[in-house]
Amino acid sequence: MLESLGLLTGSPWIYAVVAVSVLLDVFLPVLPSGVLVITAATAAAAGTTTVVSAAGKVGQGQVPQEVPSLLLLMLCAFSASVLGDLVAFRLGRHGGLGRAIARSRRLTTAQERLGTALSGGGGALVVIARFAPAGRSVVSLGAGAAHRKVKEFLPWSALAAVAWTGYSAGLGYFGAQWLGSTWIGVALSVLALFGAGSLAAYVIRRPGPAGTAAA
Repeated sequence: MLESLGLLTGSPWIYAVVAVSVLLDVFLPVLPSGVLVITAATAAAAGTTTVVSAAGKVGQGQVPQEVPSLLLLMLCAFSASVLGDLVAFRLGRHGGLGRAIARSRRLTTAQERLGTALSGGGGALVVIARFAPAGRSVVSLGAGAAHRKVKEFLPWSALAAVAWTGYSAGLGYFGAQWLGSTWIGVALSVLALFGAGSLAAYVIRRPGPAGTAAA
């Protein structure tokens, strides 16, 4: 599996795979979009996509491949993140999500707080939720179901995409610079991403202006 990831990061298809994964994880939060971004950024920093062992030795029979562009990877991830948010926003606005929310007191409370935060310029919740497991889904669908205006939601979605993309790519890139392009370095970077997600989930669950109390 690790060798397959290493070969993928050396292919032009990595950009499409990252974009599709980031686009769809608003509906399927189990997709490893963050892991893909970290792995590709690690390859970009290493200057080669050859799979390297924890001991730092190149596998026998493997050859260096094309190095992905960090800037292009980040652009793909950013664009797909904003597009996915907008698709979920539109579905929440025009779909049957409103009736489902109305049947849940906790989701209704979350929707009201989200609407208040967005209309009052406090859309930092959208940025925080981008890091939390399934938080992006709840916020994007909820904002649409709350019939918020696109101009209220889109700037915060873009800021969330910048923050998440920069953090994920930064972990991979600088992790490779500091720890070397080994799978141990990738694993530590992924743990740091999960750590940020856990912290974001905690903040969202807290009662008060920053939390939804129902995420």
